[in-house]
Amino acid sequence: MLEIGSYNDLVVQREVSFGFYLNPKEEEVLLPSKYVPPEGLKPGDSIRVFVYTDSEDRPIATTLTPTAIVGDFACLEVKDIAPFGAFLEWGLEKDLFIPKNEMLLPFTKGEHHVVKLCLDKESGRVYATAKIEENCSKYMAGIAEGMAAELLIYGITKLGCKAIINNTHYGILYKNETFEPLAVGDRTKGYIHRIREDGKIDLRLKKPGYSSVSESTVKIIDVLKQEGGFVACHDKSSPDIIMQKFGMSKKEFKRSIGNLYKERKIEITDKGITMVLGFSS
Repeated sequence: MLEIGSYNDLVVQREVSFGFYLNPKEEEVLLPSKYVPPEGLKPGDSIRVFVYTDSEDRPIATTLTPTAIVGDFACLEVKDIAPFGAFLEWGLEKDLFIPKNEMLLPFTKGEHHVVKLCLDKESGRVYATAKIEENCSKYMAGIAEGMAAELLIYGITKLGCKAIINNTHYGILYKNETFEPLAVGDRTKGYIHRIREDGKIDLRLKKPGYSSVSESTVKIIDVLKQEGGFVACHDKSSPDIIMQKFGMSKKEFKRSIGNLYKERKIEITDKGITMVLGFSS
């Protein structure tokens, strides 16, 4: 059975003047000539194609690679707008349509928005929705506190950055716990810090607790090496200076340099921190 909006491994059935028909006649789909691989095709060959629908809602195959497939979340550019919705660039000749009622706010040409690709099973059309949270999983299966996750930023609020987790759930990176600039559409790695009783998920960019210290100490050593072994920054420095120099909170910085001092890898004075002579890694 054809999977509209996804990749299909199909078999060439017959050649016509304008391309090749793939799949048995009951579910045949056209691969236009312009998408035929340079090495050519012949009946009996197998080929992996992306299948979607043309302007007349007929299934059509392509060897082009779309930005995302049905079920995926992706950040796409608004290519054009209309009274009834907008059209998004997703790497294919036919733009991806988002109906007006699937938007939370009006779209403007040139903007980038995170959307989920969906399939209208009645028409076979692939469409987009910007209703992110409504289209994420409501079940906690597959996630747990402390686990690493792939994050896609889909919104910025006063509290922090809202992120899609592993293409299935959503959570938030709180502003006062996030020490690097993030924007809508950014992808980054993070960790599930806490799953609340109401199902909401708190995220962190670094491993919760002391498990993140090793990452931070490596960063401090790297900065020291770049600065010739000395940085005019210590445990009494302001949080802003520490953030600017090391990209971490003052609390984590103090904890990390404390560990490095105990390991005799650095010296701490009222002027700054110095790498111990002879230590290089």
